[in-house]
Amino acid sequence: MKGVVLCGGLGKRLYPLTQITNKHLLPIYDRPMVYYPIQTLVEAGIEDIMIVTGGTHAGDFLKLLGNGEEFGRKRLHYAYQKGEGGIAEALGLAKSFIGDDKVIVILGDNILHGSIKDAVNQFEPEVFGAMVLLWVVEDPTQYGIAKFEKDKLIEIVEKPKEYIGKSAVIGVYMYDSRVFDIIETLKPSDRGELEITDVNNAYLKEGTLEYNYFQGWWIDAGSSIDSLLEAGNYVKEKMGGKANAKL
Repeated sequence: MKGVVLCGGLGKRLYPLTQITNKHLLPIYDRPMVYYPIQTLVEAGIEDIMIVTGGTHAGDFLKLLGNGEEFGRKRLHYAYQKGEGGIAEALGLAKSFIGDDKVIVILGDNILHGSIKDAVNQFEPEVFGAMVLLWVVEDPTQYGIAKFEKDKLIEIVEKPKEYIGKSAVIGVYMYDSRVFDIIETLKPSDRGELEITDVNNAYLKEGTLEYNYFQGWWIDAGSSIDSLLEAGNYVKEKMGGKANAKL
């Protein structure tokens, strides 16, 4: 199983900080934001990792991360996304890297305190399908929300205007290699992007989408200045910074 960390986009919600750098290079307490999702993958046992980034600061990731020695890796892989085509488009750039393997995708601004290893171990033996991780949020209008009918997941709705629940799909997704065939069938959304929610709903429609509730703490640190601050404060108070952090 291989890992992909998605670090594209312009980070407009974090302007003016992102006028001079990629948002995934901004600090979360004493480490760049991108360190956290990489460490989450490493802790889960993922050996081969690709970083997908874009924009004018893509080269800064190579200077910062190198071959991944700080994470115990012998090599990191890189891909470049032109423009803002969405999460699904960015994942599509990893097709040749993934090959016939399964892939775990994590958004570069997702900070998790707690392990995803059990979920990875559960998904890896599966022949076909996908898995998403859920976390209960206070404001479900800001996320992709899992809609249930009794105990059955029936749809994932992106930023629902009406209340359908509080179970948000966090930025950690696991797929078999057929995900790239699904991506090729997608059409851009109203905002001109290929949406990862459409990928997840395609698996759900065929009955092969599993889900797990993440047993830990999670935040989308790139969604606002306040979330960036909250993430930094949490790392300082609960995770102890770089020397003592156990993600």
